[in-house]
Amino acid sequence: MTASRKEHAPRYALGLLRWQFDLTWSLFEYHLEKLEPDDFLWEPAAHCWTVRRADDGTWVPDWAESEPDPVPVPTIGWLSWHIGWWWSVAIDHAHGRTPRERSDITWPGAGKPAVEWLYGLRADWGRALDRLTDADLDSTAPFPWQNGPRHTVAHMVAWVNAELMKNAAEIGQLRLQRAVSHPPTATG
Repeated sequence: MTASRKEHAPRYALGLLRWQFDLTWSLFEYHLEKLEPDDFLWEPAAHCWTVRRADDGTWVPDWAESEPDPVPVPTIGWLSWHIGWWWSVAIDHAHGRTPRERSDITWPGAGKPAVEWLYGLRADWGRALDRLTDADLDSTAPFPWQNGPRHTVAHMVAWVNAELMKNAAEIGQLRLQRAVSHPPTATG
Protein backbone atom coordinates (compact mmCIF):
# COMPACT_ATOMS: atom_id res chain seq x y z
CA MET A 1 0.00 0.00 0.00
CA THR A 2 1.39 3.42 -0.89
CA ALA A 3 1.89 6.03 1.79
CA SER A 4 -0.96 8.22 0.54
CA ARG A 5 -3.31 5.20 0.23
CA LYS A 6 -2.43 4.09 3.76
CA GLU A 7 -3.16 7.59 5.14
CA HIS A 8 -6.69 7.46 3.69
CA ALA A 9 -7.50 3.85 4.60
CA PRO A 10 -9.61 4.66 7.70
CA ARG A 11 -11.72 7.24 5.82
CA TYR A 12 -12.16 4.76 2.98
CA ALA A 13 -13.05 2.12 5.56
CA LEU A 14 -15.70 4.36 7.11
CA GLY A 15 -17.19 5.06 3.68
CA LEU A 16 -17.34 1.35 2.93
CA LEU A 17 -18.79 0.52 6.35
CA ARG A 18 -21.39 3.28 5.93
CA TRP A 19 -22.29 1.96 2.46
CA GLN A 20 -22.68 -1.56 3.87
CA PHE A 21 -24.87 -0.23 6.69
CA ASP A 22 -27.08 1.72 4.27
CA LEU A 23 -27.44 -1.36 2.06
CA THR A 24 -28.34 -3.57 5.03
CA TRP A 25 -30.84 -1.00 6.28
CA SER A 26 -32.50 -0.74 2.86
CA LEU A 27 -32.97 -4.51 2.83
CA PHE A 28 -34.40 -4.32 6.36
CA GLU A 29 -36.79 -1.51 5.35
CA TYR A 30 -38.38 -3.81 2.81
CA HIS A 31 -39.68 -5.89 5.72
CA LEU A 32 -40.21 -3.07 8.22
CA GLU A 33 -42.64 -1.35 5.84
CA LYS A 34 -44.70 -4.54 5.50
CA LEU A 35 -44.90 -5.56 9.17
CA GLU A 36 -48.36 -5.66 10.72
CA PRO A 37 -48.90 -5.29 14.48
CA ASP A 38 -49.98 -8.96 14.75
CA ASP A 39 -46.68 -10.07 13.16
CA PHE A 40 -44.68 -9.02 16.20
CA LEU A 41 -46.10 -11.45 18.74
CA TRP A 42 -46.87 -14.34 16.38
CA GLU A 43 -45.24 -17.43 17.85
CA PRO A 44 -43.81 -19.54 15.03
CA ALA A 45 -43.09 -22.56 17.24
CA ALA A 46 -44.11 -24.03 20.57
CA HIS A 47 -40.62 -23.33 21.93
CA CYS A 48 -40.01 -19.62 21.37
CA TRP A 49 -38.87 -16.40 22.96
CA THR A 50 -41.08 -13.35 22.84
CA VAL A 51 -41.78 -10.16 24.78
CA ARG A 52 -44.50 -10.23 27.42
CA ARG A 53 -46.41 -7.55 29.30
CA ALA A 54 -45.30 -7.12 32.91
CA ASP A 55 -47.72 -6.11 35.66
CA ASP A 56 -46.60 -2.48 35.24
CA GLY A 57 -47.47 -2.53 31.51
CA THR A 58 -43.90 -2.61 30.21
CA TRP A 59 -42.72 -5.28 27.80
CA VAL A 60 -40.19 -7.77 29.15
CA PRO A 61 -38.21 -10.07 26.85
CA ASP A 62 -37.74 -13.75 27.54
CA TRP A 63 -34.11 -14.24 28.50
CA ALA A 64 -31.60 -16.72 29.85
CA GLU A 65 -28.08 -15.89 31.03
CA SER A 66 -26.72 -18.91 29.17
CA GLU A 67 -28.08 -19.94 25.80
CA PRO A 68 -30.57 -22.80 26.13
CA ASP A 69 -30.35 -25.95 24.04
CA PRO A 70 -32.31 -26.01 21.87
CA VAL A 71 -32.32 -22.27 21.24
CA PRO A 72 -35.90 -20.96 21.27
CA VAL A 73 -37.27 -19.55 18.01
CA PRO A 74 -37.63 -15.79 18.54
CA THR A 75 -40.70 -13.78 17.64
CA ILE A 76 -40.41 -10.60 15.59
CA GLY A 77 -41.18 -8.72 18.79
CA TRP A 78 -38.26 -10.38 20.58
CA LEU A 79 -35.94 -9.76 17.62
CA SER A 80 -36.92 -6.10 17.41
CA TRP A 81 -36.25 -5.75 21.17
CA HIS A 82 -32.93 -7.55 20.67
CA ILE A 83 -31.92 -5.10 17.93
CA GLY A 84 -32.91 -2.24 20.21
CA TRP A 85 -30.83 -3.64 23.04
CA TRP A 86 -27.54 -4.29 21.25
CA TRP A 87 -27.85 -1.20 19.06
CA SER A 88 -28.63 1.09 22.02
CA VAL A 89 -25.53 -0.19 23.78
CA ALA A 90 -23.39 0.23 20.63
CA ILE A 91 -24.74 3.78 20.25
CA ASP A 92 -23.92 4.52 23.89
CA HIS A 93 -20.35 3.39 23.28
CA ALA A 94 -20.08 5.36 20.02
CA HIS A 95 -21.27 8.54 21.76
CA GLY A 96 -18.94 7.97 24.74
CA ARG A 97 -21.84 7.42 27.16
CA THR A 98 -22.06 4.83 29.91
CA PRO A 99 -23.79 1.87 28.26
CA ARG A 100 -27.21 0.91 29.51
CA GLU A 101 -27.94 -2.48 31.01
CA ARG A 102 -30.03 -4.99 29.05
CA SER A 103 -32.90 -4.56 31.52
CA ASP A 104 -32.90 -0.79 30.88
CA ILE A 105 -33.83 -1.24 27.21
CA THR A 106 -37.61 -1.26 27.01
CA TRP A 107 -39.44 -2.48 23.93
CA PRO A 108 -42.11 0.08 22.95
CA GLY A 109 -44.72 -2.39 21.68
CA ALA A 110 -45.91 -4.03 18.48
CA GLY A 111 -46.44 -2.28 15.18
CA LYS A 112 -45.73 1.38 14.61
CA PRO A 113 -44.07 2.00 18.03
CA ALA A 114 -41.43 -0.71 17.39
CA VAL A 115 -40.83 0.39 13.79
CA GLU A 116 -40.47 4.05 14.80
CA TRP A 117 -38.08 3.02 17.59
CA LEU A 118 -35.90 1.17 15.09
CA TYR A 119 -35.91 4.16 12.74
CA GLY A 120 -34.88 6.35 15.68
CA LEU A 121 -31.98 4.02 16.45
CA ARG A 122 -30.93 4.20 12.81
CA ALA A 123 -30.90 8.01 12.96
CA ASP A 124 -28.90 8.02 16.20
CA TRP A 125 -26.42 5.53 14.75
CA GLY A 126 -26.07 7.72 11.65
CA ARG A 127 -25.20 10.71 13.87
CA ALA A 128 -22.62 8.56 15.67
CA LEU A 129 -21.07 7.50 12.36
CA ASP A 130 -20.99 11.11 11.16
CA ARG A 131 -18.92 12.10 14.21
CA LEU A 132 -16.28 9.40 13.75
CA THR A 133 -12.78 10.48 12.81
CA ASP A 134 -9.92 8.39 11.48
CA ALA A 135 -8.46 8.29 15.00
CA ASP A 136 -11.81 7.08 16.36
CA LEU A 137 -11.93 4.21 13.86
CA ASP A 138 -8.51 3.06 14.99
CA SER A 139 -9.24 3.41 18.71
CA THR A 140 -10.15 0.48 20.92
CA ALA A 141 -13.82 -0.43 21.25
CA PRO A 142 -14.92 -2.40 24.30
CA PHE A 143 -18.23 -3.44 22.74
CA PRO A 144 -19.31 -6.12 22.06
CA TRP A 145 -16.10 -7.73 23.29
CA GLN A 146 -16.08 -6.69 26.95
CA ASN A 147 -14.39 -9.88 28.10
CA GLY A 148 -12.53 -10.88 24.96
CA PRO A 149 -9.77 -9.56 22.77
CA ARG A 150 -9.75 -5.85 22.04
CA HIS A 151 -10.90 -4.63 18.66
CA THR A 152 -11.22 -1.20 17.07
CA VAL A 153 -14.24 1.04 16.63
CA ALA A 154 -14.10 0.07 12.94
CA HIS A 155 -14.62 -3.54 14.07
CA MET A 156 -17.59 -2.44 16.19
CA VAL A 157 -19.17 -0.67 13.19
CA ALA A 158 -18.65 -3.79 11.07
CA TRP A 159 -20.19 -5.90 13.85
CA VAL A 160 -23.27 -3.64 13.95
CA ASN A 161 -23.66 -4.15 10.19
CA ALA A 162 -23.37 -7.92 10.51
CA GLU A 163 -25.70 -8.15 13.51
CA LEU A 164 -28.29 -5.95 11.82
CA MET A 165 -28.06 -8.02 8.64
CA LYS A 166 -28.59 -11.24 10.61
CA ASN A 167 -31.53 -9.89 12.62
CA ALA A 168 -33.12 -8.28 9.54
CA ALA A 169 -32.95 -11.62 7.72
CA GLU A 170 -34.54 -13.38 10.71
CA ILE A 171 -37.36 -10.83 10.87
CA GLY A 172 -37.87 -11.03 7.12
CA GLN A 173 -38.06 -14.81 7.19
CA LEU A 174 -40.55 -14.77 10.06
CA ARG A 175 -42.68 -12.15 8.31
CA LEU A 176 -42.75 -14.22 5.13
CA GLN A 177 -43.49 -17.42 7.05
CA ARG A 178 -46.41 -15.79 8.86
CA ALA A 179 -47.73 -14.28 5.63
CA VAL A 180 -47.99 -17.69 3.96
CA SER A 181 -49.36 -19.29 7.14
CA HIS A 182 -52.06 -16.63 7.58
CA PRO A 183 -53.00 -15.42 4.08
CA PRO A 184 -55.46 -12.54 3.91
CA THR A 185 -59.05 -13.58 3.30
CA ALA A 186 -60.63 -12.58 0.04
CA THR A 187 -63.40 -10.04 0.28
CA GLY A 188 -65.99 -10.12 -2.32
